[in-house]
Amino acid sequence: GTAMAEGEALVSVDYEVSGKVQGVFFRKYTQGEAKRLGLVGWVQNTSHGTVQGQIQGPAARVRELQEWLRKIGSPQSRISRAEFSNEKKIKALEHQDFQILK
Repeated sequence: GTAMAEGEALVSVDYEVSGKVQGVFFRKYTQGEAKRLGLVGWVQNTSHGTVQGQIQGPAARVRELQEWLRKIGSPQSRISRAEFSNEKKIKALEHQDFQILK
């Protein structure tokens, strides 16, 4: 088979978003945006007021969600910082869909 284009390679990345991101439907909007982009992973609130999770999918789409997490979020949210870590290429998706974890 032919090599996949860079934008089509599957990647996995962890994220944590700080700011006014809890209690403003942030998880629901993140799930909606991820599904719209065809990504899988999860999102949850942390005990210290941030939202964290993991994104997996084609690199180009993952970049789009990263930008969204950095700048947009839910309508009432105020994002002060979005941090991304543990980025790696993966052979196959490790999640079935994009879930909100409690």
